[in-house]
Amino acid sequence: MLNKLSRLLEQAGISLTDHQKNQLVAYVDMLNKWNKAYNLTSVRDPNEMLVRHILDSIVVAPHLQGERFIDVGTGPGLPGIPLSIVRPESHFTLLDSLGKRVRFLRQVQHELKLENIEPVQSRVEDFPSEPPFDGVISRAFASLNDMVSWCKHLPGQNGRFYALKGLVPEDEIAQLPDGFSVENITKLRVPQLEGERHLVIITHA
Repeated sequence: MLNKLSRLLEQAGISLTDHQKNQLVAYVDMLNKWNKAYNLTSVRDPNEMLVRHILDSIVVAPHLQGERFIDVGTGPGLPGIPLSIVRPESHFTLLDSLGKRVRFLRQVQHELKLENIEPVQSRVEDFPSEPPFDGVISRAFASLNDMVSWCKHLPGQNGRFYALKGLVPEDEIAQLPDGFSVENITKLRVPQLEGERHLVIITHA
């Protein structure tokens, strides 16, 4: 697993410490183990998890601006946990409404000694943003419209929304509510992943 991860990182042009690589592999091991009982992800093969969950998450890291982030609808911690490992100087709130997922996240936090994450069980509209966040991240939201509508209270004055998408969602961009605009769309390169990946960055006027 470690060798495969190292090769993937090399192909993506990402350099991490041995400690970070070991943490990422340990997270995949836990995800694989807990998945059998908790059904946390439809991806069953740990090698596939490295590509579709780990690499797919951490390629976003260079595009994040700020220190405080919230991963909304994090599920089993994606992309929040891989990002927290590769950006130890940043803090990530991992928000999910399902108790079993949050229990898993707390176990990951404990076993990997991640001091820069805070797993929270809450619906996004009920979660207070004090202090406000620099970035709201999601790769699970149905649409950009839903994401900005339900999460508009979370980012600070210069905060951004970071939406992980497959193809560029032209229809969703066209339907963004007034006051929200697309700052940037970046094509992400994820080694060995089929299909396109894009990061849509949205600001609130």
